[in-house]
Amino acid sequence: MDTKSKISVEKDAGGGKRYGYYIADAKRLIGRRFSDPLVQSDIKLWPFKVIEGSNDKPMIVVNYRGKEKHFSAEEISSMVLRKMREMAEAYLGTTVKNAVITVPAYFNDFQREATMDARGIAGLNVLHIINEPTVAAIAYGLEKSGCVGKKNVLIFYLGGDTTDVLLLTIENGVFEVKAVAGDTHLGGEDFDNIMVKHFVATFKRKHKVDISYSPKALRRLRTACIDFSSTITRAKFEELNMDLFKKCIDIVKKCLTDSKMDKNCVHDVVVSGGSSRIPKVQQLLRDFFKGKEHCKDINPDEAVAYGAAVQAAILTSK
Repeated sequence: MDTKSKISVEKDAGGGKRYGYYIADAKRLIGRRFSDPLVQSDIKLWPFKVIEGSNDKPMIVVNYRGKEKHFSAEEISSMVLRKMREMAEAYLGTTVKNAVITVPAYFNDFQREATMDARGIAGLNVLHIINEPTVAAIAYGLEKSGCVGKKNVLIFYLGGDTTDVLLLTIENGVFEVKAVAGDTHLGGEDFDNIMVKHFVATFKRKHKVDISYSPKALRRLRTACIDFSSTITRAKFEELNMDLFKKCIDIVKKCLTDSKMDKNCVHDVVVSGGSSRIPKVQQLLRDFFKGKEHCKDINPDEAVAYGAAVQAAILTSK
């Protein structure tokens, strides 16, 4: 399940003109407290308002048809689940009641419980809740089902919100997890935030206007009558985000250290998650593994969904 939800809301911008903004990245709020320093940091960058609810719970504020409504991250996530369910039912032509839900490997108990609350609100029966790199490994294992012998496989997942690394051994169709490492607050959204800060500084130099105080202006790079447009080279993008890219490789190193396995013993590297397509990230992985190319047999964008579908088929087979 990807809770990187987007809900369009129209709001009057003056003069009768209306524009839409989005509620996104509910995954970063789910299972967290409003007082969490990471939540407080993210709030400054989101184009929507988050307030403190009961028991220190973060609540997302939405103005809909002139009325203010408050939603928890679980409620936003349930909306995504319901939409996915509707799409599946329309395609299959039958009712969908069961689901396999994936979560980051490093989700804690509170985050996993909150994810289960979301499926309850959506009215789904969860057959299994499984880690995202694990289902990517299942997708890899299915593609390599004809291989013989023992293989050490490193799964590198870099999505919109999280980074997960899983090292496992596959032998005769049996998976043995050796180690897991990750960061639930490191992904494409963080790269976006670095870019936003860069362009805010550029905006200020060019127009002598500081838009850092306005979350909506931050994400739209628009204020008053100014619509900002600028370009950036790949080299500059990589320079701005290099510290974060290196953190991703540090997670790979930790996973190997925890497994007590040398990187030379890794037979295959499998990448998944949309942000794993970033060329510099792939280059750093190749450099770390001394030129070893990552496995290209599975689509990084589809690996998790593919593996989850396989798991669902196994659980429902008779």
